[in-house]
Amino acid sequence: MSEFKEYGYGYSNDNKKAEDYTTTEVLPADDIDVEPPGVDNVPHDDDGLEDKYKLKREMKSRHMQLIGIGSAIGTGLFLGTAPALADGGPLGLLLGYTLMGAVCVCLMVSVGEMIAFYPVPGGHIRLAERFVDPALAFTMGYNMIVSSFVSLPSELSAGAVLINMWNTDISNGVWITCGLLLVIALNLFGPGVYGEAEFWFCSIKVLCVLGLMLLGIILTAGGGPNGEVIGFKYWKDPGPFVQYEGISGSLGAFLGWWAVLLRAGYAYLGTEGVALAAGEARNPRRTVPRAIKTVYVRIIFFYIVTVFLIGMVIPSNDSSLSLSSGNALSAPFVIAIRRAGIPALPSIVNACLLTSAWSAGSAGVYTSSRSMYGLAKLGIAPKIWMRTNRYGTPWVGVLTVGLFGGLSYMTLDGTASEVFNYFTNLTSACGLLTWWGMCFTYIRFNSGLRAQGISRSSLPYASVINYRALAAWFALIWCSLILFFSGWSNFLKIDGESNWSTSGFITNYMPVWLYPMWWIGYKLVKKSKFVRSNEMDFVTGIAEFDVQDYKTEAEMAEKKPWYKRIFNVFM
Repeated sequence: MSEFKEYGYGYSNDNKKAEDYTTTEVLPADDIDVEPPGVDNVPHDDDGLEDKYKLKREMKSRHMQLIGIGSAIGTGLFLGTAPALADGGPLGLLLGYTLMGAVCVCLMVSVGEMIAFYPVPGGHIRLAERFVDPALAFTMGYNMIVSSFVSLPSELSAGAVLINMWNTDISNGVWITCGLLLVIALNLFGPGVYGEAEFWFCSIKVLCVLGLMLLGIILTAGGGPNGEVIGFKYWKDPGPFVQYEGISGSLGAFLGWWAVLLRAGYAYLGTEGVALAAGEARNPRRTVPRAIKTVYVRIIFFYIVTVFLIGMVIPSNDSSLSLSSGNALSAPFVIAIRRAGIPALPSIVNACLLTSAWSAGSAGVYTSSRSMYGLAKLGIAPKIWMRTNRYGTPWVGVLTVGLFGGLSYMTLDGTASEVFNYFTNLTSACGLLTWWGMCFTYIRFNSGLRAQGISRSSLPYASVINYRALAAWFALIWCSLILFFSGWSNFLKIDGESNWSTSGFITNYMPVWLYPMWWIGYKLVKKSKFVRSNEMDFVTGIAEFDVQDYKTEAEMAEKKPWYKRIFNVFM
């Protein structure tokens, strides 16, 4: 290791500025007389906790990499693009997913800077408490818990419907129960087991997307059984945009694009899971930046290119796009496969969709249980949520979320699709509110850095696109707009008749009402104070991660045989 980082190895139990403990002078390693302390001699975030309240850092680098790449590849991409294409047309689809992709990138680079600097269990909840206000930490934590309470049932019911493509003789309740037991089991045996399961789930999803993209290129070029060269045929007829609900002119095209935007927002949700996983990652100062940097690849390659190809191989007026089967028959690429006359592939895609649903359900249990843990550690939730088993899993939180998985049985009656849509609306609103809170936390974090004269270049990870928090502001503004207009279709008149839905309006806006109510209510009861920029603590607890970083650089500096270097890449 050639030099130490600017922020040094300071540690404090008060709220003094970082410059009170550090120096901007960078010292070569040869000039330092005292060996930096080992991890065991440095105060840890979980010091003073009994073993029954401690998490374990068992997430490997490859786990974080695949979670970073595949966490948001799911039913939103495989199935949600079908109605999005029908609403917005090929160009509307592409523009909608591109804009939300930009929002997602801006969010993740902002979260990445903070969580790489302070990668503690509880992630963005602990960051909000430290750099904004305990009231925001309370609000974000319970908002994420509510989101998981409704997203888990929706994923379990989706998994059951997917299995119906192969077997309709067995009740969906059986498949819901099997899925629920699976996702709970994957979360009870520690972060290592969860990370390994997600590694393989995400690998399957990535391979599926790559295969479908290759197939899309082949079909577009005329490589299908019928030999038809498609090219940009469907961009000309029926056209690049769709006149939403028959509304003519630019207004109809704009509304179609806006409808795509809302669906794209749902598709990208889950990307932020890396922030919570960092609290259980080995050497997060290394693994988190690497995972964050893959966001660009995922957004551009897996989403933008995929939706572009979807707009090429299927016309936006294809009646199959409006089917509500919920299985692979509704997937855009499967529709293209059937149009081209290729057998067998729909079942393969359906299997990939099933793993996506289970993966999303497992991730929901993980993020929610860690949110509970973070809230309990801050003293604003029952301490029992911090209870861990011998694998380092907050098992009480996992089982609490699992209980709400029982809501998925509500979809067994004749109103299944309606209930599923309500779950989706609630999940989307809660997810975007989580994004909003993360962006606001980064804006305050950045303000604190500037107020205390700390250079962003001294951080373990700093994105070039987030100068003066511009990326965070961009994402926050768009999240605000989408949340405000999320229920716009309730006010639309179609063929002279009102499209109003009381239940739809409530599920669109209920989280938006609860968010400020939780925030204001906490401040009134607990009298919490907004953290000023010049009083933010950039020192306490950082030494633990500085030393980990130091030890890793020292290990990397050692000469190792080539086979060990290859082994370390994967392990």
